[in-house]
Amino acid sequence: MLIGFVILYWLISIVIGLLAARNVNNAKDFAIAGRHLPFHIVTATVFATWFGAETVLGIPAVFLKEGLHGVVADPFGASMCLVLVGLFFAAPLYRMKLLTIGDFYRQRYGRLAEMLITFSIVVSYLGWVSAQISALGLVFHVVSFGEISKIAGMWLGSCSILIYTWFGGMWAVAITDFIQMIVIIVGMLYIGNEVSSQAGGVGAVVTHASQSGKFNFWPPLDLREILSFFAAWITMMLGSIPQQDVFQRVQSSRTVTIAIWAAVLGGCLYFLFAFIPMFLVYAATMIDPNMVASLIDADPQMILPTFVLQSAPLIAQIVFFGALLSAIKSCASATLLAPSVIFAENILKPMRPGMTDSTLLRTMRLVTLVFTVLVTLYASNTSSSIFKMVENAYQVTLVVAFVPLVCGIYWQRANNQGAVFSIFFGLAVWIGAYVLASPEPLIPAQLAGVLASGVGMVLGSLMRNLKVVKFWLIKQNRV
Repeated sequence: MLIGFVILYWLISIVIGLLAARNVNNAKDFAIAGRHLPFHIVTATVFATWFGAETVLGIPAVFLKEGLHGVVADPFGASMCLVLVGLFFAAPLYRMKLLTIGDFYRQRYGRLAEMLITFSIVVSYLGWVSAQISALGLVFHVVSFGEISKIAGMWLGSCSILIYTWFGGMWAVAITDFIQMIVIIVGMLYIGNEVSSQAGGVGAVVTHASQSGKFNFWPPLDLREILSFFAAWITMMLGSIPQQDVFQRVQSSRTVTIAIWAAVLGGCLYFLFAFIPMFLVYAATMIDPNMVASLIDADPQMILPTFVLQSAPLIAQIVFFGALLSAIKSCASATLLAPSVIFAENILKPMRPGMTDSTLLRTMRLVTLVFTVLVTLYASNTSSSIFKMVENAYQVTLVVAFVPLVCGIYWQRANNQGAVFSIFFGLAVWIGAYVLASPEPLIPAQLAGVLASGVGMVLGSLMRNLKVVKFWLIKQNRV
């Protein structure tokens, strides 16, 4: 009965996505929903895109082992990212009327920077989307009680998401996200109420977690620990700002006001609801400690779904897995669409001058298909945890794309040479730190990379400006 309800819900969401596809008439509709989305839809798609597999499965597993200190990247960094986007980036980017974030780098720094950063952004999505596909395989395997293998579940999930993303693009993603946000919120609140009653109430769970040291957030007063903590925090807080999926939600808004406050509200909602899965998994340690002990080292991501299957009534199981599927689907569809759109617009389109809008639309859809196949193959052959796949994905954009974005908006002296220096300095130091550093370096690789990126931007930009000044002085002396 559980798998029957899951499949029924899955089919309904596909139909909703296909109905939304009727609004897609051109590439702009496919990429950014024609800039027509109202406040509640944009808020929903911001929240639902962030509330993915790592929120329900990955974060709780890390919290159970490391407490709040271990989840500084997500939800603390991730939710703060959305607030920063709304307050500092949404308005200037929205007013530029761009199709992708890659268009910003082309207009501000030229074709070379556009290509380098676009490739980096596309590569960064490999880990994030793979985490969602892996979670889909896990869910289908669990709810079918092993009848569907994890690999088969991955392909089943990715192909079904591809159907409505292929036809509906951002319109389909946004409308389904709105429905899925409702399911996520209702489902999380319902299952939270069910579990808290079994554990003796919310207060009992919170008190037990506090006494066990799970609420220790700040690092000890040790330089290595402080730098590691800070690097983990900024990885998602800053590294996810120059991402196409965030940009799409800003650009899809009907007005600049919607773009700003929908991002802020979406981030706040995400921060609040991300704690419910952590509450659930810790309550499981009180209700069924033997089950938790058997999985905590073997596969901690399985604790929450196993607990729900073994300890919750059928209606709670249906609600939980419906909410889990909603979270994964909304995130997966967004992260399949985003790299496909930016790759088609900023890599392929410039290679074919004179490409018509209809050809660009077909290209975006074809790239979506190819990317879906690639990430599913990658997900099928990786053993990384969902949390780590998502966290590592943002290191690429942190060291390559963040500094050029900030300086491009807020520093007038930033130029093409500075952007190229920033990209190469950040990438070289980041890779070098991974290859040459000790297992526990004093400065984490991504922190070293983003600092080098900043140095490269300043050095490259000022070197050119100094040459201009020197030439002007020589000319004046000659006169």
